[in-house]
Amino acid sequence: MAELYLFDGFNLLHAGPFEEVRELVDALAGFVAMRGGRGVVVFDGVGDDIERGPLEVRFAAHADTLLERLAAEHRDRERVVLVTSDSTVASAAGMNVVKLSSQTFFRDFEPPLHHESRPQGLSGKLDEETRARLERLRRGE
Repeated sequence: MAELYLFDGFNLLHAGPFEEVRELVDALAGFVAMRGGRGVVVFDGVGDDIERGPLEVRFAAHADTLLERLAAEHRDRERVVLVTSDSTVASAAGMNVVKLSSQTFFRDFEPPLHHESRPQGLSGKLDEETRARLERLRRGE
């Protein structure tokens, strides 16, 4: 069964170690990609909806309403994981949705480490330009 992560953007930003939206989005895109799933992070307000690899970045006048709707639309055909500390949103998402608080998510979250030395495996065999191109593809740029 496919896995869909729904993230409450500003809720996560304020609970986590990131200082700006771009940092959070990059980390979440990597997180979702590493798990082979897809995700949607929703922020309150106005902005450009974009895709960063398997992660959609959405802006809405009422992020909570959009998160609730997305959970309801997908919970019967995908495993939905909702990450928010907003108890109203979590309870409205329904029983078939896995709910994680932002604090719990970040407690278990390990951002990818950036090493200066050449990584092992396939990426260790790639030149710097190819790795950079693959990273841009992963981010959807």
